Amino acid sequence: MFITEEDYRVVIGDAALKVISQVSEENRANAEAEAREEISGYLRPKYDCGAVFAAEGNDRNRLVVMYTCDIALYHMSAAMPQKMGSEIREERYKRAIEWLESVQAGKIIPDLPLAVDGNGTPTGDTFVYSSQTKLRHNW
Repeated sequence: MFITEEDYRVVIGDAALKVISQVSEENRANAEAEAREEISGYLRPKYDCGAVFAAEGNDRNRLVVMYTCDIALYHMSAAMPQKMGSEIREERYKRAIEWLESVQAGKIIPDLPLAVDGNGTPTGDTFVYSSQTKLRHNW
């Protein structure tokens, strides 16, 4: 499991987490899966998302952990009656998306494993610059 109870304590208290997840492990698991897929949509072109989300403990990127929690909590709060506490969840969700967009645009370069092919060559967002040989026409 990529996200732990301790990870949520950084962004929300225990009591609030129980309320927002409606004391359902299934709701929480679904929201976490949605958050991982949403994050992967931004990171997949360049980074190895399988390796990112397979990491455990201190090997995980702390910002990805925090933003996964924020996005999962945002999705869980969407099901709350009268959108209880949704302002802070929406603010943190927007901040997570802004960070992901900056990573995608190359403005932020996180310490994440790059996507590679079978030969170990990076596959995502790589550019190869070259030109054709110069043509010489002698008439």
